[in-house]
Amino acid sequence: MSELLTAAQMRAIEQAAIESGEVTGLELMERAGRGVVEAIFEEWPELGEERGRAGDSGKPESSNTEKARRAVVLCGPGNNGGDGFVVARLLQGRGWDVEVFLYGDAKKLPPDARWNYERWVEIGAVEALEEYAHSDGWQCDVLVDALFGTGLKRGLQELSNLFWNMEDMVDCFDVEFGHERGRPAIVAVDIPSGVCADSGCEFEHEEVWHRFSAAAHLTISFHRAKVGHILGEGAKRRGKLRVVDIGLEDTQSRHLWVKNCAPEVGDDVALWRVARRSLVKEVGAIHPSFICKRSDSHKFSHGHALILTGGSGKTGAARLAARGALRVGAGLVTLGVPPSAQQEVACQITALMLKRVADGERLSAVLDDARINALCLGPGMGLVRARELVPVALATKRATVLDADALTAFAKGPETLFEMLHEKCVLTPHGGEFAKLFPDIAAKLAEVPTKGPAYSKVDATREAAARAGCVVLYKGADTVIADPSGRCSVNAAVYERAAPWLATAGSGDVLAGFIAGLLARGFAPMAAAETAAWLHVECARAFGPGLIAEDLPEILPKVLAGLAE
Repeated sequence: MSELLTAAQMRAIEQAAIESGEVTGLELMERAGRGVVEAIFEEWPELGEERGRAGDSGKPESSNTEKARRAVVLCGPGNNGGDGFVVARLLQGRGWDVEVFLYGDAKKLPPDARWNYERWVEIGAVEALEEYAHSDGWQCDVLVDALFGTGLKRGLQELSNLFWNMEDMVDCFDVEFGHERGRPAIVAVDIPSGVCADSGCEFEHEEVWHRFSAAAHLTISFHRAKVGHILGEGAKRRGKLRVVDIGLEDTQSRHLWVKNCAPEVGDDVALWRVARRSLVKEVGAIHPSFICKRSDSHKFSHGHALILTGGSGKTGAARLAARGALRVGAGLVTLGVPPSAQQEVACQITALMLKRVADGERLSAVLDDARINALCLGPGMGLVRARELVPVALATKRATVLDADALTAFAKGPETLFEMLHEKCVLTPHGGEFAKLFPDIAAKLAEVPTKGPAYSKVDATREAAARAGCVVLYKGADTVIADPSGRCSVNAAVYERAAPWLATAGSGDVLAGFIAGLLARGFAPMAAAETAAWLHVECARAFGPGLIAEDLPEILPKVLAGLAE
């Protein structure tokens, strides 16, 4: 899994590297600008064909009659703008015609940005952003957004028309180079301006109550992706994401950054633990050895999951979950059904087993079998049945997934549920269920921010996990998973990993089953939730359009086989 950083964490890492003497701010800015230019040419190789040659002054000398490529670079008042001046200089050095616009006063630029501004004005002009006609954006090959990056913490009404124009160019037209009225590639430096790097939110202006942010076809981030790249509007606005290495891996600077995370902690091992918990991870591809079964084992070696169903006519969701648990590798899966549904379920299953669970007393008797080591309650269960059986299940302290009705059943008194939960539990709410269990947290998350850093889905899930005392998986295209210690990861189904086909009835039930199956196999709750969420998206991507929930468990073997290729 790769790290995702907040704006403050990225600044701290850069500052630690500078303080350690490993690198200067100017060197980092030069590397960043060079990384942007290289990423542009990697993404659109046709733009890398030089049409002119830089002379001694840095100005291009045309080497053929072909018209030079044209770029417009929008620079802001901070170090993001400094990166933009480097980009402008390097593009002009490759024979491009480059026009630069500055938002703010050049005299107030930070020292490193000011230095690169001075280098640029030796070879090119800088105009005020107010002079930028939006049509200029249509008449270039590349439009570079180096206005604010991760530094913006408020809405900017005066840039709303500019941002809307950029949104239109991204949403309405494909990139197409080479005409008088071209369709430029829009490139954001670090993150599209107006998007909160910590939350993916767009900032609302305090007076006009509108949200504004730019958009891009390509976003180049430095060192690590930021949390805002994969949450909320950030995932929609950033286009394709490339992460550029700018040389911040030195052990000395990383140690200094870790110490800055918690200066009150003296022990180095404890420091690393604190620092690691503060980071958000993006769930990545699973290594085959992590999910494969042992060869010297039998069915009970891989666990026994019990999935509890609802009454007659309400068993489909639990059967989907059970199928998911079986396919993900649980050695045995049993459906616990009320008497009214026993015949219905018996007619529908083959590899699954069946036990009559009429009430809490009967569930307690079934759970006398110590080989049952994972439970799943909620899918199609019904609220009355959930209120009776959830306390019995949780009292056994077995690994337990609570979904759907097992969550909604306690909406009027979530504290009752929290008192019963334990560290082996995983809650899997969607947005509506989350709001019922954690109404105050959901209200904070729903507030439209006017200032940053904005409260994020990561913040909300961490707070919910701490309150519940167990792992919380907050579902969505940007699924966030957190445990009570603060560890947090994001499984993002966005851009190239988008899986819109998961928006279908029953897909969440299968996810609950995947988690239960992995818990039965002995996975820790956090690992089970992360692995299941990743497999869930990969199954949807492998199947594609036309997906229904039943397809998810059936395509899983293909996904698992592909991990070894």
